[in-house]
Amino acid sequence: MTEDETNTPDGRDPSRLHTPVLLERCLELLTPAIAHDGAVVVDATLGMGGHSEALLDAHPGLTLIGLDRDTEALALAGARLGRFGDRAIRVHAVYDEIARAVREAGVTRIDGVLFDLGVSSLQLDDAERGFAYAQDAPLDMRMDQHAGETAAEVLATAPEGRLRAIFERYGEEPLAGRYARAIVAARREEPILRSGQLVELLQRATPAAVRDQRHPAKRVFQALRVEVNGELSVLERAIPAALSLLGVGGRAVIMSYQSLEDRLVKRELASRSTSTAPPGLPVELPEHRPEFRLLTRGAELASEDERARNPRAIPVRLRAAERMRDTR
Repeated sequence: MTEDETNTPDGRDPSRLHTPVLLERCLELLTPAIAHDGAVVVDATLGMGGHSEALLDAHPGLTLIGLDRDTEALALAGARLGRFGDRAIRVHAVYDEIARAVREAGVTRIDGVLFDLGVSSLQLDDAERGFAYAQDAPLDMRMDQHAGETAAEVLATAPEGRLRAIFERYGEEPLAGRYARAIVAARREEPILRSGQLVELLQRATPAAVRDQRHPAKRVFQALRVEVNGELSVLERAIPAALSLLGVGGRAVIMSYQSLEDRLVKRELASRSTSTAPPGLPVELPEHRPEFRLLTRGAELASEDERARNPRAIPVRLRAAERMRDTR
């Protein structure tokens, strides 16, 4: 395959646009489950295909099903993974549709699943998507630009109480009420359509002492992104669905970038790796044994060296688990 064939139609090389986070650790954790011929792994957050490419290169007998809701990401991943032919199956889907995607690929059980949560490098680096508060752009923030409300539409229509709840729940923003009031007052004068407008509005609404400590827009932009894409509600459905698809010996690796995601993942993995035997039972019956065992002690972080090389690895929290018994 020539260099031109591995690039996208606009000439971009996917391998140069994205540095996969914790790549070697993900490979190390998944390899015991997927090293055999006929193994199937799901990359539930395909992005630009960096993790998927490494998995397919490392395991010639592996088939990979890659999911992404972002059509641009799917195109970039397609350019990167084209050399693997029908070993790389790309699916336009949100990751809570994992069971459907696996079923339509003709598979009943999978050997591994990888989640690399949050906003992708592609989305952050494209100013026109409106994810980054440091760049003025239309307030879109949709991961799938063909569906759903934009951030500008949420800001235009949500009542003050709902805005406050969004900022509190998804951004853990202490000034949520103050910001919600400021937005409602400002939109009476003119629509809030661009990230620069919103940043300026938030800066004006923030006490000087707080502005000196952190950027006023960081948590609000995170909260809007999570709301627009339904990220937490999707994740609440996706993690149990993915775990249920794993065969005995199958492994799940999940990387989170914010505390709300990580708490949800931690809770689900803890529940599935705990015995259900009633207190005082002298012998643990097979049906009470944990479904999974944890492969990490707490959440693992990127090394100092990786964080220096790739700043997007700084907030990552990795958790992993292996299925020990079948419950079907």
